[in-house]
Amino acid sequence: MSDNKNTKQSPSLGGVVVATALPYYEDASAPAGLAVDYDKYADHCRWLVENGCRGVGPNGSLGEYSSLTDDERRKVAQTAKEAVGDSGVVVVGVHGVGSHQARHWTEIAAEDGADGVLCLPPTMYRANRGEVLAHFEAVASVGLPVMVYNNPIDTKVDLTPDLVGEIAQIENVVAVKEFSGDVRRVLEIKERAPGLEIISGADDVVLESLLMGATGWFAGFPNVFPAESARLYELATAGKLEEARALYEPLVAAFRWDSRTEFVQAIKLGMEQVGRFGGPCRPPRGPLTARMREQVEADMARAVSALEAQSAR
Repeated sequence: MSDNKNTKQSPSLGGVVVATALPYYEDASAPAGLAVDYDKYADHCRWLVENGCRGVGPNGSLGEYSSLTDDERRKVAQTAKEAVGDSGVVVVGVHGVGSHQARHWTEIAAEDGADGVLCLPPTMYRANRGEVLAHFEAVASVGLPVMVYNNPIDTKVDLTPDLVGEIAQIENVVAVKEFSGDVRRVLEIKERAPGLEIISGADDVVLESLLMGATGWFAGFPNVFPAESARLYELATAGKLEEARALYEPLVAAFRWDSRTEFVQAIKLGMEQVGRFGGPCRPPRGPLTARMREQVEADMARAVSALEAQSAR
């Protein structure tokens, strides 16, 4: 579409932006007995940017936004912005059941200085095409750069390349986070929406997506491996395939957990295995089964061992 509104210069939300995991501490007075540890969260956001990631994404699915109170949800985003400052971008999750909720969270994000927002189509409801377009029009009308989020696995709404082409016509829509797992879509979206940034959403197809022309990675496992993930992004976007594959292949078994139901628990366990604080999740997410925990630990051990061997060369 040569008349796509996003062919104009728009603020970039590309690079490695980490969908941040959220730490809790035990507090009987807090929801489910777990209170948000804002100090640990601020430290984590700074650590990610200091290790080469472009920015952070608070209040995503990995950040358990749907388990937070309204006050907690706002304070999490404010904490991320204060922690990162001018050192990186902050792309706030504004997901909501309807457009009025999503727009409300977008207005708050604008007040709190967010650089952009990440937005699912209506959640908990299989919206039709017109409803999806109206949803993103409402969110984009606030004026912040918008990254639309295609996650048909969880939302049951598939933002197909032709629909993304329509959404891209909306003022202030600048990017799409593509989480279908189908890397063929990267080129089709580029054809239908030239100028729209395509952001890899699934960690276990990130290299394939970047090689096809994606310009960013809205990522889960960089919570565990930020420096290595930033390096992988640099190699892939520079076309250094052999080096990128050598780094990527030992990580993929761990990265596959990013596309599984227990991705939050798995990534938090991965953080523990590299000496960071991961901790528990709030309901409805419970602990990993013993078998899952064993598999995550094995996949992570392989990744860590390979990275240590590479750094020793």
